[in-house]
Amino acid sequence: MLLERIYDEDLAQASYFIGCQANGTALVVDARRDLTPYLELAAKNGMTIAAVTETHIHADYLSGTRELAAATGAEVYVSGEGGPDWTYGFEANLLHDGDAITIGNITIQAVHTPGHTPEHLSFLVTDGAFSDQPGYMLTGDFVFSGDLGRPDLLDEAAGGVDTRFAGAKDLFRSLKEKFLTLPDHVQVYPGHGAGSACGKALGAIPSSTVGYERLYSWWGTYLAHDDEQGFVDELLAGQPDAHAYFSRMKRENRDGPAVLGERAPLQELAVEDVARDLEQDRITFVDTRSVDEVHAGTVPASISIPAPGKMATYGAWAYDPEKDDRPLVLLARDQGQAQEFRDHLVRVGIDRIVGYVTRLEGLPTTTPRIIQPDELEGFDAALVLDVRNKSEHSEGHVPGSRQLSAGRVLWHQEQLPAEGTIVTYCQSGVRNSVAASALRRAGHDVVELDGSYGAWSAWAARNGRQPETSTAAPEPANA
Repeated sequence: MLLERIYDEDLAQASYFIGCQANGTALVVDARRDLTPYLELAAKNGMTIAAVTETHIHADYLSGTRELAAATGAEVYVSGEGGPDWTYGFEANLLHDGDAITIGNITIQAVHTPGHTPEHLSFLVTDGAFSDQPGYMLTGDFVFSGDLGRPDLLDEAAGGVDTRFAGAKDLFRSLKEKFLTLPDHVQVYPGHGAGSACGKALGAIPSSTVGYERLYSWWGTYLAHDDEQGFVDELLAGQPDAHAYFSRMKRENRDGPAVLGERAPLQELAVEDVARDLEQDRITFVDTRSVDEVHAGTVPASISIPAPGKMATYGAWAYDPEKDDRPLVLLARDQGQAQEFRDHLVRVGIDRIVGYVTRLEGLPTTTPRIIQPDELEGFDAALVLDVRNKSEHSEGHVPGSRQLSAGRVLWHQEQLPAEGTIVTYCQSGVRNSVAASALRRAGHDVVELDGSYGAWSAWAARNGRQPETSTAAPEPANA
């Protein structure tokens, strides 16, 4: 058996390639939309991708299940659990608890593990050439290394109202009745790692075991003592902000993401053509350089998406393809880099990318307004906006500032003043550059705090100023 983990550092997301070397067939679980890693693995190992499946209707990225099936002719399998509200809107084979997919000597059995979402499946993998018992479990967003999938995303991202409580209890039962009934040696391969917003304290270790999680996870003691209420309380406390684009991902993944098919190489565009389109507001320009370079001069009304590290994440914060029909033009070093950037963006459904330029010369430019920490106290701001997470804000913030995370600002402009200048900051300046550029493009007058909270707190310590702390107030359940 071949079991390969394909990990996306951008979205902290893992997909899995399971192949039978005896007959040369393979299955892919939780694929992303840029397919090269799966096709290369299949070619390298002389395998045919015969089946594709996914653990659940994802919120943080756009599934590549349909894309990979269209490219390879593979059979599609999705969950048939969860009830009518969680029924997929495209043709696929439905998996219920106990159903299995066979790939050569390998059996992949679906296990219904609700909690993160009602339809969630985990997959028990048995290598029939070695044993008749499962040795591996692909847990998706059910069990992570050291943590669990959050049950509140349906409230935060799918319009639910207080579904988090039922989800947390479902998660308790899934652990008790499905996960902890497995032998301790079963290896656990989760769908996300550290940095994902699908949990609050995910470990960076790529895999674990049932026994290790049973003994050392934060939730193990609650299960050992059958303390459901204590488990629920701890699970729901301190969950990070859910990015607003998650609601779009949920809808598109349920209904069926558009199939891109074979994509033509991106072409370098003539600078004069881009300048004309900018003047007529027909495109969205994406400045992919560092914050310092953007602050030295950028294209007016461009969005700042520092590349390549978190380009999918930041792109989904700054650009909503449902509300902005102007296609993207990327700033890139060359065609190869532009196509790498495009691969990141299609992972979150940002598909309309018409080309790239390699320089700003010949394009209109402007210098974003910034303010130094020592100037903030006397500055006439309508709002000082902290675009970090709730937990960061509660631990310490600029006095008088309000919190609205960078992944939510574009969707919650009703919380911002209609007139006046907004001063924005994050921790170091990167998230701030993304959020500030999105708000400027939406028509707000924005000034960035240079160096963000890190620079302000250093100045405050030297000058006898104190940050404010507060208890993070939960947002409405249907936000």
